[in-house]
Amino acid sequence: MKPIKLGVIGARRGLSFARSAQNSESQELELSCICDFSDEKIENAAKDFNVDFYTDFDEMLKSDIDAVVLANFFHEHAPFAIKAMKAGKHVMTETIPAGTMAEAVALCEAVEETGMTYMFAENYPFTKMGLAMKTEYEAGTIGKSIYGEGEYMHPFDAEGFFKIAPFASHWRNYVPSTYYSTHALAPLMFMTGAKPISVNALSIKNDKVSEGTDRRNDPLAIMLCTMDNGSVFRITGWGNAGGHSIWYRVVGEKGTIEAPRAYDGGYFGNGQLSIMLNEHETDESVNKISSYKPEWPKGFEDAQKAGHGGGDYFMNKNFLDAVRSGNPPKHFDVYDGAAMSAVAILGWRSALSSGTPMEIPDFRDKVAREKYRNDYQTPFPNDKSWPVLPTTIEK
Repeated sequence: MKPIKLGVIGARRGLSFARSAQNSESQELELSCICDFSDEKIENAAKDFNVDFYTDFDEMLKSDIDAVVLANFFHEHAPFAIKAMKAGKHVMTETIPAGTMAEAVALCEAVEETGMTYMFAENYPFTKMGLAMKTEYEAGTIGKSIYGEGEYMHPFDAEGFFKIAPFASHWRNYVPSTYYSTHALAPLMFMTGAKPISVNALSIKNDKVSEGTDRRNDPLAIMLCTMDNGSVFRITGWGNAGGHSIWYRVVGEKGTIEAPRAYDGGYFGNGQLSIMLNEHETDESVNKISSYKPEWPKGFEDAQKAGHGGGDYFMNKNFLDAVRSGNPPKHFDVYDGAAMSAVAILGWRSALSSGTPMEIPDFRDKVAREKYRNDYQTPFPNDKSWPVLPTTIEK
């Protein structure tokens, strides 16, 4: 079987996907080329990759690649994805698929019209902890979810922040506190199968954590997502405060599954998954409190070598499986990606209106999504005359 020829745009974050493809023992993915608009980044990437390099995305699309990984600027994926699919390329996108509601609609329509494979590569569900929590939930260990929590805290000092946002107009200086929320939400969706139907959010303003940077945004948002199974998930955006923490909890009808909260040089502290069962809902012979250290599922031990706690390994694998089968990826297809984009976008509008709930449309429903066809409101500066929203709440 011929390998899938892969092109990567983004010679920084995208290099993780490039390495995973280049080092794949299955040889089903073939890294063909890398594109970036920065000559410096291309020169650095050329030290490690013997592939073709492009500074023009359109030129890369003219090559014989089969698929594209998008790891360009956070809020600019949708137009690149649409262009790639119309050029006959499958697409995997690395951050929220759409920066505006109108782009979310256009992206869904492009997938429907072209029939190309599209995958939102949210990698945080695919850790040892996330996979184990999903297994426990699907086994019925705690019953149906009624509440969940997802937290993503990744603070930077001024020097560290400048390294990832090296100029004043960089998107990280403008991204609102609700936008970078998929690391908190997607794992809970993955574990439970629930999908968001509304969001309300509050943003927290604190200028001290932004001292010495060009940031024009708030350091943290708290968001409540009502899900289609009746549960409520409390999630954060990207929290640029406190200590580094990645944490998840799912509360069910008869118990709780919880990841360790302490950060100790790794993603999940001591690595012990905790299960606490309701003594009124379980048999006397069952341990009410237990914990264990999950391991990789058999056959997926190579994930340990990949970035983001092993998640990057599964991104390439899941994408390849979807392309080969012709079926939409289960985690996550364009409609789930659009819904998570809407949680970020409409969550910010909720925060600007002091927490007013916002309905998340079902993007599979053409009537429901029509409302947003021409909704280009954005917090990011642009040259398209799109309405620009504030990037911080008022004091």
